[in-house]
Amino acid sequence: MSNNNVLWWERDGLGYDGDGRLLVAGRDVATLARASGGIPLYLYDGARVEGNIARLRNALSNAQLRHRLFYAMKSNRFMPLLSMMKSRGLCGIDACSPREVVRARQCGFEGSEISFTATSLSNDDLRAITCHQGLIINCDSLSSIRRLAALGYCGRIGIRINPGTGIGYSDNDRLRYAGAEKPTKFGIYLEEFPAALELAKEIGLEVNGLHFHAGCGFLTPQLDQLERVFTRVQAFLALVPNVEYIDIGGGLGIPLVESDAPLDLELWAATVARHFGNTEAEIWVEPGDYIGKDAGVLVLQVNTVEQKSGHTFVGVNGGFNIHIEPAFYDLPLEIVPVRLGPNQKSVLASSSGTRVTVAGNINEALDIFAEDLPLPTIREGDLLALLNSGGYGSSMSSNHCMRGEYLEQLII
Repeated sequence: MSNNNVLWWERDGLGYDGDGRLLVAGRDVATLARASGGIPLYLYDGARVEGNIARLRNALSNAQLRHRLFYAMKSNRFMPLLSMMKSRGLCGIDACSPREVVRARQCGFEGSEISFTATSLSNDDLRAITCHQGLIINCDSLSSIRRLAALGYCGRIGIRINPGTGIGYSDNDRLRYAGAEKPTKFGIYLEEFPAALELAKEIGLEVNGLHFHAGCGFLTPQLDQLERVFTRVQAFLALVPNVEYIDIGGGLGIPLVESDAPLDLELWAATVARHFGNTEAEIWVEPGDYIGKDAGVLVLQVNTVEQKSGHTFVGVNGGFNIHIEPAFYDLPLEIVPVRLGPNQKSVLASSSGTRVTVAGNINEALDIFAEDLPLPTIREGDLLALLNSGGYGSSMSSNHCMRGEYLEQLII
């Protein structure tokens, strides 16, 4: 191919070669997909994951923040990915269920490398987590504090708080974990926080950490909202000024569309330092999407191209049940051909292709991956790549319509 246009999402390790082949981590996606036997295929670039973690660490270190990173396993629990993180000492694990703790332990993580924060826990859940020596436990309700002690736990705990204001990608309300106008189920609000501290004291539990998570996918334009979140946390911190750690959650986003700019990590870290850098506490961060989302690609095969009432529908062999975010959270995926013909890259670059709707194979009206999407000519049998699929894709999958089959592969 002679056209040298660089698409907004291309970078080292992801992009088209001179022959129009899409490469991930230097590997030909079409070749890897053929080996899957036509089954939907997730590909994960291990080097990208490692690079994303390094960028986070550098930003926090440059802001002179003592810190720890805990990868949010709920975003992607593929065991080879977790094992790579452990073997290379990249981070700890943020877990939100007893079975996630077990999976982290199976991949070699010690209890002291796992931060556990969950909601609506049963007594069986609480019994299960107390079996793991050294596990870091953050309680999100007075009920869980009381019942944890009643089950014989006598260690230290963190308390998950709700700052009463949230944040999300492009002001997406579906991604907010904290709120005032509409209270959320996560964490303890300021008006109940003194009672939580008193309860912990009465039953002999030492509170050594604060945890909060206000939302997901924020970019630089949302940092003003993050300022408001951090400001509200100060009122909680004033009541427990000597905590050993402040877990600021995750939520760091990545560009999902061409108009998105990458999150300014230095500005983000400076914001963290301005609010918490003068404390003795270590800063903990638990990103999932930022670490893995842009490291993943979902490959699907086109099985139907058809006109319906003047619209071109492109049907593929996977549905919202194996990647839920476009349907449930209205989050866009960049969808591109796995193989380009001559001059087709310029069509992608100029968004001048045929406008199509990419539809999944599930019998539900919401099973649409994209609408009004400009693509070069697409034929039945072609492969499409859904970029930015490394987070909250396979981990949220289901077997709806008994179409839950997919494969995963880590490239290192």
